[in-house]
Amino acid sequence: MSLFSNLLNLHSANKPLEDFFTEIVAYFLSLNNHILIDWLKHHSIISDDNYSSIKISTQQEHKKLESHTEDSRLDIVVELSDGLNTDVIFTESKVGSNDGKNALKKYADILSSLPNVRHRILIYITRDYDPKEIKTPAFNLEPKVNFYQLRWHQFYDRLQQHATDILAQEILTFMRRNGMSSTNQFSSVDLLTMVNFNKTLSLMESTLSQEVQHEFKLVFGGVIKGAASMTQWRWRSRYIIYTKFSGDNFWCGLGFFNLNPDSFTEYPCLGIFLEVSPTFGERPKIIKSMHNVVSKKPDIWTPENLTILPDWSAIFYRKSLQEFLSQENQLSAIKDFFLKSINELKNIQPDFNFPWKGVSIETVTEVDKEKDPDTSPPSITQL
Repeated sequence: MSLFSNLLNLHSANKPLEDFFTEIVAYFLSLNNHILIDWLKHHSIISDDNYSSIKISTQQEHKKLESHTEDSRLDIVVELSDGLNTDVIFTESKVGSNDGKNALKKYADILSSLPNVRHRILIYITRDYDPKEIKTPAFNLEPKVNFYQLRWHQFYDRLQQHATDILAQEILTFMRRNGMSSTNQFSSVDLLTMVNFNKTLSLMESTLSQEVQHEFKLVFGGVIKGAASMTQWRWRSRYIIYTKFSGDNFWCGLGFFNLNPDSFTEYPCLGIFLEVSPTFGERPKIIKSMHNVVSKKPDIWTPENLTILPDWSAIFYRKSLQEFLSQENQLSAIKDFFLKSINELKNIQPDFNFPWKGVSIETVTEVDKEKDPDTSPPSITQL
């Protein structure tokens, strides 16, 4: 998971994806004015780069005009000056929503009303397809406002050419994780996925069914009804069966992970994990036990975030799918590994002194979770 994804997950309220990403991009462009200019010139939004001053601000508030019913707050405002002339760009950014309140008309009005401005530019940039039939000059205003509609995947493509520092790489990772790198066209890989999707799903299901699921239930007391589900695949990049020992606070899962890797050179992994939430009362004791397990078997168990700071923490017993591709019977080899994974987790139970069997397994189903995927066990296991 990227740094920015981790920071967004720490937000206590509903995740403010659009505002969060707006702040990231604006800050990055304020540090890298040459990338901003390159991006604007690439889309013919500006024609020269002889600016001596570039100012970028976010969430800029403007009092309502007489024709407006409320004040406005602009996502990103860019002021470009050559010392004599000033160009102003308003950018309305959308990631998971659209311009439902017709805010673009208000922003164009405000732009047109600004004094001492040479070029007035309104950009509407979205993740999803949301066409606007707005001709330039926008809304026939005078002074005129030039309107440009862009998609975030276009910014992603341009940023890739400048991804020489860690901050740019983190932004690219965050955009991939949140569907902002996708174009409007099906690639050859997309077509192959369509054709083979059911076959792939069937193969994965077969490795987690029958004797594997039976052994999982026998050792850990049950399997959440409906697991594994497509919701897990879509929202958590994993296809797993799992059970809970103390609500969402302490649980384990078995299956496939990292099903939506950041590059085609990465492979999904498979195995089992044990995870504890940052707020669980038994967390300190469990973290200590996890440390003991990793120290005893460092070649088998992999730690994730075993810190004293509040965070989701886990230990994994896993292998890359690549290691199974040379097997003559891959499905049989994967099943055997899943059974071995269950046994490995079973063997460390004494280190935890926790009643894995005989606990009250929740009756909530995976189908229920599909109504709100963010309530399913989160964080580390997205990796």
